[in-house]
Amino acid sequence: MKILDRYLLKTYLITFTSVFVILFFIFILQTVWLFISELAGKDLDLIMVFKFLLFASPKLVPLVLPLTVLLSSIMTFGDLAENYEFAAMKSAGISFQRTLRSLGVFIVLLSLCSFFFANNVIPYAEYKFINFRKNIAQVKPALAIAEGQFSDIGSINIKVDKKSGEKGEILTGVTIHKKSNLGEGAKTVIKSKKGHLISSEDSNLLQLVLMDGYYYEDITPKDYKERDKMPFAKVFFKKYNINIDLSKLNTSQGADDEITNTNTMLKISELRYTVDSLTTDYNKEVVSVADNVYQRLGVTNYYQVDSIKPKTPKTPELTSFLKSQDKLRVLEVASSDAVSSKQNLEMNESTFQSKRKDINSHWHSIYEKFVIAYACIFMFFIGAPLGAIIRKGGLGLPIVFAMLIFITFHFLNTFGKKFAQESGISPFMGAWLSSIVLTPLAIYLTKKAINDNGDVNFDFITEPFRRIYEFFTRILNNNNNNTQEDGH
Repeated sequence: MKILDRYLLKTYLITFTSVFVILFFIFILQTVWLFISELAGKDLDLIMVFKFLLFASPKLVPLVLPLTVLLSSIMTFGDLAENYEFAAMKSAGISFQRTLRSLGVFIVLLSLCSFFFANNVIPYAEYKFINFRKNIAQVKPALAIAEGQFSDIGSINIKVDKKSGEKGEILTGVTIHKKSNLGEGAKTVIKSKKGHLISSEDSNLLQLVLMDGYYYEDITPKDYKERDKMPFAKVFFKKYNINIDLSKLNTSQGADDEITNTNTMLKISELRYTVDSLTTDYNKEVVSVADNVYQRLGVTNYYQVDSIKPKTPKTPELTSFLKSQDKLRVLEVASSDAVSSKQNLEMNESTFQSKRKDINSHWHSIYEKFVIAYACIFMFFIGAPLGAIIRKGGLGLPIVFAMLIFITFHFLNTFGKKFAQESGISPFMGAWLSSIVLTPLAIYLTKKAINDNGDVNFDFITEPFRRIYEFFTRILNNNNNNTQEDGH
């Protein structure tokens, strides 16, 4: 390795390491702030807090790493340009693209490492993080209950107005919704003035003792006419015990927990397998719902299962041989069946949307692992030429440019993800939207820096807005002139 390459690499690595540590510390503090309600005042030892932050920190890398590459590139190349080191290199016959060579190799290696990290380390850390949060509920059960909002614990949803006591085990203002096994929502509501949590590290049962409250339960009569009266039972109690099974939520050490797989905890191979399974189930359910509707209506199913494309059947005049009264009854029955089918389809619509969103999220997670790697590359080719052009190092102007670019990158990522999940755009476009928008900027700035043209022109962005502003200004001026002439 030549002296120039060693010098550039050493300078860049020093800045890169410093920026990464500072930014990572800032994002860790943000994580602590987000979960402060779960960690503060719960008598957790330092080892548990350290594990909590250790498992939460890997998922911050996709945010920290692109910003670090961008900011360190602007600072390094801005400092070199400000101290006229690029001028000295140019006088020695060393071009700008030559200075990018060694650092470009490092950035490519860094992007490969980031892809491996996103595909292996982050899913494992997310798995451990979710399990660890569940484990705390066993050792510190009050941690699983947040004040002022409903928390899901076992077979109940519970909300408390206030927690007190050494471990937050004394509850005030308790509201509980018991889950229904039939999927019909919460038919049982329990409200009490006070409650007390009793748990043991050796037991998977959490005992909740309620005092001075009411027990409400909706009753569903067999007679449909009685249902309109909406009957319910109300019972007052002095003391009421609820046993909650926590065995499915956690174990004492958090290593062998059974959890439901999510897209954030899977590698690419696992994501592809899961997507295929989800898509197959989704298509089968669509066909099943369509068959059910046709059978309820008493019409032949004209759907082709493989292609799911409807044929156009011939519709004969079915009521031509009936009397007028019979026709009326047939139309009433048909109308009732149509309304029932419509309601059934509307109920299934939300289910299909949820499953479609889940499939899109899995596809987005696949593409996102590649986006993280590519983001390191194009952020470098934005930051390096921009630093050479603005000729400013340090923590002043470079931070302003870096934050503006990174906010744009993060906004486009968030917007693309949400839009793709709702099937507004394809998951591929949602994941790569930020890269597609910012890559032309990287090419433009790199071309300017190679040509040694410091006059960066952003007119291609601002010109359309300037023309719109001038157009509306002319319209307003013309209206004002016409008003003045009418007044005279």
